[in-house]
Amino acid sequence: MIRSFLTVSTGTLASRLLGFARDAMIAALLGAGPVADAFLVAFQLVNVVRRLLSEGALNAALVPAWLRVREAEGAVAAAAFAGRVLGTVSAALIVAAALIGLLMPLVMTVLAPGFAGQATLRLAVGDARLMLPYLAFAGPVTVMMALLNAQARFALTAFSPLLFNIALIAVMTALLGWRLDAHDAALIVAATVGIAGLLQLSVLVLRRGGSVATPLRIAFDAEMRGFLGTAIPGMIASSGPQLLVVGGAIIASSSPSAVSWLYFANRLIELPLGMVGAAIGAVLVPELTRALRDDDRTAMLRAESRGLELAAGLALPATLGLIVLSEPIVRMLFEHGAFAAADTVATTHALMLLALGLPAHVLVKALSPAFFARDDTWTPLVATLKGLAVAIALAAVLGRLFGADGIAISVALGAWSSLSGCHGAAATAAHGDGGADDGRAVVADGDLPAGAGRRRPFHRAGGCSGPADCRWNGDLLPAAGPVRGHQMGGCRQRGQTNHGARLARLKPAWQWTAQSACWQWTAQSA
Repeated sequence: MIRSFLTVSTGTLASRLLGFARDAMIAALLGAGPVADAFLVAFQLVNVVRRLLSEGALNAALVPAWLRVREAEGAVAAAAFAGRVLGTVSAALIVAAALIGLLMPLVMTVLAPGFAGQATLRLAVGDARLMLPYLAFAGPVTVMMALLNAQARFALTAFSPLLFNIALIAVMTALLGWRLDAHDAALIVAATVGIAGLLQLSVLVLRRGGSVATPLRIAFDAEMRGFLGTAIPGMIASSGPQLLVVGGAIIASSSPSAVSWLYFANRLIELPLGMVGAAIGAVLVPELTRALRDDDRTAMLRAESRGLELAAGLALPATLGLIVLSEPIVRMLFEHGAFAAADTVATTHALMLLALGLPAHVLVKALSPAFFARDDTWTPLVATLKGLAVAIALAAVLGRLFGADGIAISVALGAWSSLSGCHGAAATAAHGDGGADDGRAVVADGDLPAGAGRRRPFHRAGGCSGPADCRWNGDLLPAAGPVRGHQMGGCRQRGQTNHGARLARLKPAWQWTAQSACWQWTAQSA
């Protein structure tokens, strides 16, 4: 798992570094005025769709479904299922792109109400329409990347997104040399976005496209409707960080240059977030799905715990570094050409405040796959929508009081609200997911402390109000002594697997004691 995680993280890091080069060129070409605001609002629309489909979102829904079909019906049936998904998603996105293009003035007014009645709205509509062809390519690209991830082929999916940024950087390098007007430069870059999507799709098809998704066809049968019903909430939930920034941009559109400052600040947040989010989505979901399919509790707990450890280990140093080094980083990357020193100061303030929400974003990314692997995409969706509502409500108030800084802190607080929703759902599932049976839990050999040499029933003592009432074969469990986290994986109700209780065991293994184990057994057998 570590090797796969590092492969995806390395590819994401390379993509993010190229993304910084791309954004530095956008800042130099367009600055932070009305033209930049219009382009960046349009680009955020495409970018949210790109992130919504990629970086673990559609992957989180497709991988478990594809693995189940392959396990139950074989490789040919799995390829046919993938062909239906590929054809259906591609057709749906083509239709969606056409409708969005027709309704683009309304869409831009919703995304940037502050542009209404201004020339900036017309600029944003023109830029967004030129970018729309990318949506037609984003669907098949994402489906093929998810299929490769399911087969543990991470290298191509990790590095193919580089092509998107390489194409934009090549065009903007030429534009910087030609010194075109900012408006014309924005239109050319917007048109390049669709070409970049076609380039990425071509590489995936030529390298791996043959038999992973055949035959290709469009279907809206019961199986496909069920898949989409799971996938769409998961895609929205996985795009929580981007949706929070879009919510902030809705409020920021009424303040000149605020959209640009928030965009460039958020781009720096996305470096560690993207590394962790893409890697966890690509690696952890398949690991958890296989563990659940094989009923391998040890592997499941190990994957969940390792994912949280890696996420926290990356997020905390990154947060501190972005806060301490915010000004020199922004100045080095963006203060060129039309991007002035005053823009650097405003972007720096926004970056410091947005960084406070980075640990929450990363932990949500680490917690969500535990839901996705169980086909529960609605719980992360509810948590994401809760955070979005909090962010927009706070931004409407704090934005009026503190401008872009108030919107930035609102986005960070929205991230923590989303995390509280995910954590609360996990805790609720742990203590409320038990089923009614004879009140006994079955414990496998070797899953308990010394003295449990054979398979025996574990009894609850009349409701078991606390650790003192929990007994092993009539004897009180020891009050102290370490119990490894995976040992609790062997305790389950007779005849059923309690996924909710497993979900709660996301703490590192060494934090568990015999008393906490007693509580877990009690919850599972209640």
